[in-house]
Amino acid sequence: MADGPAAILRGCVAALTEARDGAPSDIREAIVGVGISSPGPVDPWRGMVLQTPNMGPGFNDVPIAARVGGAFGLPAFLDRDANVAALGEMAFGAARGCSDFIYLTVSTGVGGSIVSEGRIFHGPDGTAGELGHTPVAMEGLCGCGAVGHLEAFLGGAAMARTARQAVAEGRSPYLIAVAEEEGIDAIDAKDIAEGEDSGDETCHAILERGRRAFAVACVGFVDALNPTRIVVGGSISDAQGARLLYPARAEVAATAFKMPRSRVQIVQAELGADVGLAGCHPLVIARLGDPAWRGGRPTSISAQNG
Repeated sequence: MADGPAAILRGCVAALTEARDGAPSDIREAIVGVGISSPGPVDPWRGMVLQTPNMGPGFNDVPIAARVGGAFGLPAFLDRDANVAALGEMAFGAARGCSDFIYLTVSTGVGGSIVSEGRIFHGPDGTAGELGHTPVAMEGLCGCGAVGHLEAFLGGAAMARTARQAVAEGRSPYLIAVAEEEGIDAIDAKDIAEGEDSGDETCHAILERGRRAFAVACVGFVDALNPTRIVVGGSISDAQGARLLYPARAEVAATAFKMPRSRVQIVQAELGADVGLAGCHPLVIARLGDPAWRGGRPTSISAQNG
């Protein structure tokens, strides 16, 4: 990421070339397209990464799909990583048989995807579903620069910033010891979780604040979107498990509207770190042959009638 988009594109092409060349001939000959999962926001119609708060300032308006597809002479389709993960969970994982659900990923940041009637809800600009940037408070600086977003409290990068501040203020014996051994910049979400398990009160407070923000956000998602399921994945969610999901279930049961709360299930994702790879298959299959995904952003109905 420090070397910018060009290095990422070179790495993608190199990895895909190695995978293709190492596959049996019948599989190589059957390849019909390339699916690409990227942090967002993205423009899925043009296959461009628009802006990525957690990848540095150089990742703006990067035409990844065109560059990667052109390198292989194949159609390439891009979507935001959480949308691709949602497609994977719908095809092969915890959202099988479910046509109306929310997917949330909790890792470096907090991503989201809205699936309605079996289709990703993109919105007119392709940026819908950025649920990690839902405001849940009036303080807390998010990586995108705004204040109070869910990601500011539960994203791994944001919690690490909070942890380093606690070390600077001398408030966490466990994290101070980590900083003395590994350096303050090495502190990450895993250290905070281990600190909580060891009984460090500051580490517990950081994670508890994140879990509370997640629970409050889930109530909003249930009331506003009426999902059948909320599927939760990502490295922090996988590590936290019931400690993250149980408070959210309890908060939804206690405070969400009666009808949607009686329907919704909040469940752990099933596909783990491979979810993006799994989701690229249904991504390509759904869009291959559909000119809407190759010809740029569709014209709105109001513009057509104007």
